[in-house]
Amino acid sequence: MVGVGVFNNTETRSIHLSFALFLAFLAFPASRSIFQLALGIGVPLLLGFLFLEGATGVLPVWYVPVITIAMIVAVVLPSPNKRVLPHEWVLAIAGAATASYLYFAYESISGRIGAPNMTDFMVGTVGLMVLLEATRRALGPALMVVASVFLIYTFLGPYMPSIIAHKGNSLSEVINHQWITTEGVFGIALGVSTSFVFLFVLFGSLLDKAGAGSYFINVAFSLMGHMRGGPAKAAVVSSAMTGLISGSSIANVVTTGTFTIPLMKRVGFSAEKAGAVETASSVNGQIMPPVMGAAAFLMVEYVGIPYFDVVKHAFLPAVISYIALVYIVHLEALKAGMEGLPRAYVPKPWLQWLVGVVFGILVLCAISLAVYYGIGWIRPAFGENAGWIVFALLIAVYVGLLWYGAKYPAPQIDDPDKPITELPLPGPTVKSGLHFILPVVVLVWALMVDRLSPGLSAFWAATFMIFILVTQHPITAFFRGTGNYGLEAGRGLIDLVDGLITGARNMIGIGIATATAGIIVGAVSQTGVGSALAEVVEVLSGGNLLAILFLTAILSLILGMGLPTTANYIVVSALLAPVIVTLGEANGLIVPLIAVHLFVFYFGIMADVTPPVGLASFAAAAVSGGDPIKTGAIAFFYSLRTAALPFLFIFNTDLLLINVDVFHGIFIFIVATIAMLLFAAATQGWFLTKNRIWEGVALLLIAFTLFRPGFWMDMAVPPYDDRPASELAAAAGNTPQGQPLRLRIAYLDAFGAPSERTVDLPLPNGASGEERLANAGLELVETDGKTMIDNVAFGSPAEAVGLDWDQQITLVRTPTEQPTKYWMFLPALALLGLIVWGQRRRAPREPARPKARAMAG
Repeated sequence: MVGVGVFNNTETRSIHLSFALFLAFLAFPASRSIFQLALGIGVPLLLGFLFLEGATGVLPVWYVPVITIAMIVAVVLPSPNKRVLPHEWVLAIAGAATASYLYFAYESISGRIGAPNMTDFMVGTVGLMVLLEATRRALGPALMVVASVFLIYTFLGPYMPSIIAHKGNSLSEVINHQWITTEGVFGIALGVSTSFVFLFVLFGSLLDKAGAGSYFINVAFSLMGHMRGGPAKAAVVSSAMTGLISGSSIANVVTTGTFTIPLMKRVGFSAEKAGAVETASSVNGQIMPPVMGAAAFLMVEYVGIPYFDVVKHAFLPAVISYIALVYIVHLEALKAGMEGLPRAYVPKPWLQWLVGVVFGILVLCAISLAVYYGIGWIRPAFGENAGWIVFALLIAVYVGLLWYGAKYPAPQIDDPDKPITELPLPGPTVKSGLHFILPVVVLVWALMVDRLSPGLSAFWAATFMIFILVTQHPITAFFRGTGNYGLEAGRGLIDLVDGLITGARNMIGIGIATATAGIIVGAVSQTGVGSALAEVVEVLSGGNLLAILFLTAILSLILGMGLPTTANYIVVSALLAPVIVTLGEANGLIVPLIAVHLFVFYFGIMADVTPPVGLASFAAAAVSGGDPIKTGAIAFFYSLRTAALPFLFIFNTDLLLINVDVFHGIFIFIVATIAMLLFAAATQGWFLTKNRIWEGVALLLIAFTLFRPGFWMDMAVPPYDDRPASELAAAAGNTPQGQPLRLRIAYLDAFGAPSERTVDLPLPNGASGEERLANAGLELVETDGKTMIDNVAFGSPAEAVGLDWDQQITLVRTPTEQPTKYWMFLPALALLGLIVWGQRRRAPREPARPKARAMAG
């Protein structure tokens, strides 16, 4: 309406990177180790040489050595921790100026697309070198090295091995592609960081500064601290709750680990195991909806589905993984004979407790339905004013929860190293901070119910969070009658400023990482190395889908040793995600693209755990005082459940709730949870008692059968009957409505090599098989006994699944009358019963635990 402050995508990315580069040089001093100095000098020197060699045309290149020498001098000069020197201010200003160039020169650049001028060359050269130096400071050497390697490859294409060789690119082409267009640095990755990720990071920072992080920890301890290994279980639960609002593994470790790790050590966990539990649970925070890691927002753009669908597909594996980690902690406590912390109250009889839980769930469901249908009534009834009505009701609920919570001062575990004589009472602890749940409800409602964009959802949640930060202290003081309203309001403003600072600082790394990863993506698109690498991987895997999945997992783990999870996901998904889908089709398995991207995402976050450079493990070891490598090794062992899930949902997409109804989804959740608990028991070597070797193997077999019963049923009764292509029309006519027709296609790939793949062709309604095929957009012709595709209608279902002219239909795969795959559960459960019977016979009888004492006072 006003027209001020409204920017297009390119302009917002430019502004975003300007702030990230400016703050990177002010917030992160340069490392002075020999290796880092050599890297800081060597990369500009090498790039300067390549820029000179790649220069063509009549434009002068005198500026290249000048910029190179200036960068080397800036790297060599000191960089103290406690102040910013003049040359660092120069780097910060240069970074901000080069990044904002696209904003200020937007109209000029739009008029000469593909024809950069002298100013473009100078800005792009400075920008690339400054960005790489900022990456070295903010994120370490790994991403800087990888991005530099791809830039070097762009220039030296003719000198590479033949399988990845290309013609090479000139300085003009590289600068234009990487800096002036939106194919490189200012590409999709930086766009997602600008549009979505910053607002979610800011929301998490504000919520934590408001006290939600401490609230979640106290709630978890009050509910679970009395159990065997209670602090460790509370660490998992508090990390899961913090993971709802945090998309960073390391931030999660630092937030919750400061409290949970010392308490775990006090009940008997070693320093390494305590750090490993915290690491394993914190890393899972990145896969926990609704606020997942930054890479999840990239999936929205790369896969082309709404964020709601990403959350839906990721929800079940995340919850199962957390439940399994709680069970792993329980098994560790059983092995070591640990006890929990003393309760502060006498628990209710289990029947009374169960009735209370059921009643609470029913009340929650009733409130949810009332809110859903109430807002559904308010919107049509009040029209344009409905937003104000909803906001007023939200404020009323917020004030009511503050009034309710003000009656119950929340106990704080401020110093976990001090002796804890009793745990906080669950009731008062939960009631004292119920208003912290409201911003999360606003976020989830906007994402899941109103289906707003992720950016707009985070905007409204963060805006409401700012309101809470400013008002919660004075309103609580009013209800408690303590006075000092001005002082309390000042506390809120200080918390707000601290939250904004933390949010901005947390965004520096993500902004720099997505921009530098853009260099890699730009190099891949400019040189075509993606197709070459795909061919290499296909050769190494021998065309076997499972082999390529292992190669992808290993590549993600290796790259993740130094790359942030976001950059790791960008690189691996850009290179290998299409290859996995293609190989799946060649192997007769239709792999949804979202499953492949989640596979890459999972192994990207696993890199935060895996030694020798698991950053989350290092952060946990710093808190626990344990050995970082040993902590990482144990954490990786605990995280095997997270590593197994991606392989399982590639072959059984039911786990991602793809084409699954509600009741089937509940059934899958129960079965998959049992299977993951059995997998955890097998890998931990303990079920009811210590496992024998054959029991561990049997438990793995049972878990696999529960996860993928179709594997065994397909061996017993093939799911498809392969029919010749001549029977295509008859098969199409017999295909039930709403089910696709599976076809085997022979074609020539991009290199002219014969290939085969499987497609599922959706069939619209029709009176006959021929008519249904025509409605699907297929025109066929018989040539020399072969069924060839003569034409594919534009925008048709056939075009959508990749069918094209001159492809041959070799087979029609019609479904057989296969018994339900769930019959395979019967032998699996029988074997499980045998193991339970054997272990119960030799398990030592547990001594009676001391009764909980009554609450004092």
